[in-house]
Amino acid sequence: MTADRAGEDRVLTVPNALSGLRLLGVPLFLYLVLGPHDDAWALLVLVVSGVTDYLDGYLARRWDQTSRLGALLDPAADRLYIVSTLVALLVRHVVPVWLVAALVAREVVIASLVPILRSRAGVVALPVHFLGKAATFNLLYAFPLLLLGSGHGEPSTIARPIGWAFVVWGSVLYWWAGLLYLDQARRLVRRPHVVSEVTP
Repeated sequence: MTADRAGEDRVLTVPNALSGLRLLGVPLFLYLVLGPHDDAWALLVLVVSGVTDYLDGYLARRWDQTSRLGALLDPAADRLYIVSTLVALLVRHVVPVWLVAALVAREVVIASLVPILRSRAGVVALPVHFLGKAATFNLLYAFPLLLLGSGHGEPSTIARPIGWAFVVWGSVLYWWAGLLYLDQARRLVRRPHVVSEVTP
């Protein structure tokens, strides 16, 4: 096995541990928001998730600890946080149904590409591009602001419009990135090309 292949197969790395920590935060966040409605602690979980989201990618590149597992865990954690936060905020009547439907529909469209790519092009995932990461960044910063904005007082009044600005921009970018992934999938089906990363 070559050194590059061995590096790709690594499991016990700091970036992977950070991604695992983010995944563990998902059920904790849901409990805090939907159970005791402890929004302060829920916000802290989202903040920690945002910090670790940045750190796992940065450290993977900085310390040369990129791996196949990390390429799966990072976007999986992003998706879980987006979906779980949307559901929680919908239940709390913070976001409307149409927003949840629009973002979930995009995920369904992208997920439907996987069996097609696997069977017709031998591809299990699409390469990450900047627009998709930018969309995820906007959405992951929007949700804590919306949660804060659902309260009362001056901080909530300030956070609410900022949060919705992030939501609108992030949603547009999210679908724009989705359309780009659809175009990539079309080209890959016509000209098979194996890639190893996962779309955000």
